[in-house]
Amino acid sequence: MAQSMNTKVDLTIRATSFHSLTVYGDMMIGDKAIEFYNEKNVEDYVQIPWTEVDKVAAEVLFGKYIPRFAIMTKQNGNFSFSTRDNKKTLRAIREYVPADRMVKSTTFFQVIKLGLARLWKIITFRGGE
Repeated sequence: MAQSMNTKVDLTIRATSFHSLTVYGDMMIGDKAIEFYNEKNVEDYVQIPWTEVDKVAAEVLFGKYIPRFAIMTKQNGNFSFSTRDNKKTLRAIREYVPADRMVKSTTFFQVIKLGLARLWKIITFRGGE
């Protein structure tokens, strides 16, 4: 059985992990780590210590709705989650992650705009040869 890394828990909330397949379970925000436990398989869990968290990126729609967020680690890649109340979860995370490492992810339209700008740069650069 999985042992919790936390000695004090600030928030426990229902969550969904998008790491491989969609997995439902519970997320725990505590003084030592972020923990996600699968509701069907207790041995399927994710524990991310605060020292390992590099950035937390939130997807923001229409200026206020947050459908999901991603935790970017220093060595083990990115983990995407969604909880019942993402704002409440991000507020709890903000206690342990500095504000400069909490970022807003790029939107769909920003990605399209960047792609078109790069395409235009390639077209105009080759046309000048």
